[in-house]
Amino acid sequence: MALFTDDSSLGSAPRRRGSRTGWVVLGIALVTGLTLAVVPSPYVVEKPGPVYNTLGSADYEGEKKDLITIPDETVYPTEGSLDLLTVSVLGNPDNRLNWLTVASAWLDPSQAVVPLESVFPADVTTEERDEQNQVAMVNSQQDAIAAALTNLGYDYPTELSVVSLADDAPATGLIKEGDLIESVNGQAVTDITALRAALTESGADTPVTIGLSRDGAEQSVEVTPADISGNVVLGINVKSEYQFPFDVDIQLDKVGGPSAGMMFALGIIDKLTPGSLQGGADVAGTGTIDQSGTVGPIGGIRQKLFGASNAGADWFLAPAANCDEVTGHIPDGLTVFAVSTLDDSLAALDAIRTGADTSALPTCPAG
Repeated sequence: MALFTDDSSLGSAPRRRGSRTGWVVLGIALVTGLTLAVVPSPYVVEKPGPVYNTLGSADYEGEKKDLITIPDETVYPTEGSLDLLTVSVLGNPDNRLNWLTVASAWLDPSQAVVPLESVFPADVTTEERDEQNQVAMVNSQQDAIAAALTNLGYDYPTELSVVSLADDAPATGLIKEGDLIESVNGQAVTDITALRAALTESGADTPVTIGLSRDGAEQSVEVTPADISGNVVLGINVKSEYQFPFDVDIQLDKVGGPSAGMMFALGIIDKLTPGSLQGGADVAGTGTIDQSGTVGPIGGIRQKLFGASNAGADWFLAPAANCDEVTGHIPDGLTVFAVSTLDDSLAALDAIRTGADTSALPTCPAG
């Protein structure tokens, strides 16, 4: 009996120490959890946003409206979907995410954790960013119409007009709202892609000669572009003004940026041509587009892949320039085609429609 008592007493102290240690660990965990839940982080989270069928309708300013309307031309019945994808951003400089939310996003393959300043640059105000995104969306819609009508064989004149100037823009006092931009260093520019390419070629901090038309009078001004967030800019917001042979109305509320251009172009072509481009299949895609039909890279491609999969798409059209971000991140059941032009996209849709062998079409490897 004495031996049993001695053994029990010898073991009792370690159990009390173990109990205290457990409470200490629990306390540290609680404090750490509370800290992660309240301390703001320098990150935002990108996640899949709403998906819109360009052949269908959506809420616009409180009303249900077709995304694409062509009132004065014959339009044909469509089937299936040609979905455009969006990315939702959680967090901003005024409402920073806590570390607990960031840690959770790190564990979710459909979400991305990115530095706050990469989405909200310190030298760009929220109002400027919203305006730029809205201008980019309007421009992408016009470019989509231009690309579609060009593909269908229509001719129309084009002008590049100044919508507004950013605060402290390099062009302040030299270029005005309403000016028509015609050339950079003598090189004609008729769309935004050409303007950006000409400025990039010249480089920041190097004066360029801008040819423009103001109130019908031709003139030229010398402007020194600046480097803003890696882009060579004049500090002007411009839009391409096309004189189309008929009206094409695109309605989409509270979505900014240029990445829906290609899918809008495909939706317009589908409505203006007999039959269904993709044979009634559910196809999603993303990519900028210009008047000539060139498809450009976009941001948030991984989130858009998951958005497409979640919406039930079987096929995805991705800009070829984004393939390095696509490979290894394709959700199960989604086939991704790599496209560089509007014609590439149409070829993929035709193969989907006819059930043809798609093995010869460019793809982003699954990884």
